[in-house]
Amino acid sequence: MGGHGTELILVYNADGGVFDRLFDAAHKIVSPSTYPCSLCALTYGPVAMRRRWKDYLDSLPLTVRFLHRDELAGRSDLPEAELPAIFLQEACNRPGLLIAATELAACEGLDDLTTLLDRRLGECAAAGRDQPQ
Repeated sequence: MGGHGTELILVYNADGGVFDRLFDAAHKIVSPSTYPCSLCALTYGPVAMRRRWKDYLDSLPLTVRFLHRDELAGRSDLPEAELPAIFLQEACNRPGLLIAATELAACEGLDDLTTLLDRRLGECAAAGRDQPQ
């Protein structure tokens, strides 16, 4: 892991347009218990990405890409998964599901999310080292 071409792909269960983002921000504030994107709720405040999450992502030795639900149309490279979800793509391989929607929903805060992500990335790195070259 962390090698050339490794990419973390975060897919939000929200649409990416300006109006959609404003609606999502209002929804998170007015009715957080019914907000459909646990990844958004964990990593974003009312209008912007949480600084601690941004710093965490910047510290990872891989490329990070963000996608929204409406950006998945016509993409066949990501496996079917309930959203939100986090995928990992290593080198020329197809992306694989790293963290499922149910696991994201179980995170009670940013610390839970970063601990889970660190653990999964570590597991992937260990599995890669165990593979014959």
